[in-house]
Amino acid sequence: MRNTAKITTAVLAAGALTLGLTACGAGSSSTDGPLIVAASPVPHAEILDYVKDNLAKKEGLDLQVKEFTDYVTPNTATQDGSVGANYFQNQPYLDDFNKKNGTDIVPVVTVHLEPLGLYSHKVKKADDLKSGATVAIPNDTVNEARALKLLAANGLITLKDGVGNEATPSDITKNPKNLKFKELEAAQTPRSLDDVDAAVVNGNYAIESDLKPSKDALVLESPKDNPYGNFLAVKKGNEDDPRVKKLAKLLTSPEVKKFIQDKYAGSVLASF
Repeated sequence: MRNTAKITTAVLAAGALTLGLTACGAGSSSTDGPLIVAASPVPHAEILDYVKDNLAKKEGLDLQVKEFTDYVTPNTATQDGSVGANYFQNQPYLDDFNKKNGTDIVPVVTVHLEPLGLYSHKVKKADDLKSGATVAIPNDTVNEARALKLLAANGLITLKDGVGNEATPSDITKNPKNLKFKELEAAQTPRSLDDVDAAVVNGNYAIESDLKPSKDALVLESPKDNPYGNFLAVKKGNEDDPRVKKLAKLLTSPEVKKFIQDKYAGSVLASF
């Protein structure tokens, strides 16, 4: 995950100052000011932009979307009030982030699932991976465990019984292909495909890299009982902000469900 955001510190500071001066800060319950939402570019910001351009005005919601390319800054900006909400993460990741950083960010409504997938430029099927093949996996705690569980669910490795969202390669008990693992920032995994035999890639980064999860993945997460749905989140205490409630309603509307189905054709799945 890169810690470089498309929005600069100066812009954040200016936005926070402006909101403070108008007494309608990101965490305020006032309905007069804009709701600034931090989001990953794809698909989160695209979904928010659809809401902004097609639905928000009718609900009297002034929505502003700020794109970030990492998995850290959206939470820190939400915590410090630079933005009023974020939309990019799942519950296991948020739980881990709050625990490690002392933050108190909470989910509001789950919107979609981006299935994690295994991709390769060198083989057409997972079974074709050769002995000793190198597989790139995300290096953050939750997504690394998620990647390993995907490989285990498809018979490529076996993990210790009961291993949870902190699984690492050291928890592998059987590795019949003697796979080697290269731990990378999640954003870097699709870029590694020419250098490794395969890579486990998060759905948003796959789409940004012109990979089609529903077609290109060698193996793909099942949406059934999947705990990794992505949600709108706020700092605790801001759940009842009228602007947040309006956005939550719009993000789970029939119009947004159709937009997700039409635009992503199974590579992103509505969770409502």
